[in-house]
Amino acid sequence: MNKLPFHKRPLAYRYYNATLTLIIINVGLFLVTFLFPRTTIYLALTPYLVVRERAIWQVVTYMFIHGGTWHILFNMLALFIFGTPLERKLGSSEFLLYYFITGVGAGLATLVINWYTGLAIIPVVGASGAIYGLLLAYATLYPDARLFIFGILPLRAPIAVLLFAGLALFSQLTGTRNGVAHLTHLAGFVFGYLYFLIRMGINPIKVFFRRY
Repeated sequence: MNKLPFHKRPLAYRYYNATLTLIIINVGLFLVTFLFPRTTIYLALTPYLVVRERAIWQVVTYMFIHGGTWHILFNMLALFIFGTPLERKLGSSEFLLYYFITGVGAGLATLVINWYTGLAIIPVVGASGAIYGLLLAYATLYPDARLFIFGILPLRAPIAVLLFAGLALFSQLTGTRNGVAHLTHLAGFVFGYLYFLIRMGINPIKVFFRRY
């Protein structure tokens, strides 16, 4: 009998290439919104529509909508690079659970913050909240891996992740790079951290700093 608390019980390990499925869905919906731009209104995360029109589905669907070719290209490349090893290590079901908790959690955080800061009519799109969650997971499970920043500067994965988090926070506080949902990125980190801490019993911060 499994005596672990419900929230800590591991899912059965299975591998069914969920990463590729996510990429296909993202690309497919990108083509749909390109051909039929008005569908973005229904699928993007717009706090006013979620609250006033009960468009609850948007806290999920926004993760699969992107604002342009470069936006989806970078997100899908990151999903492939980091999602593939994470899915093989965690199993597809655990990987998907993590992906959606970080993505939906980032969406909910963005919904609340944008609602109370006067940005309720601004639509938010992109898988970046979940992608930032994947970055944190990769650095936690592969702390000795090196990431090449701008393709030339090698940094240990934990240092790179902290750098990305710092840049997102700096951009949010200073208002630089307008049009980028920095809070969504940061929320992805936060929910990823809570996932590891609560469900897996791993403190990513301790993993990051015990080696330096």
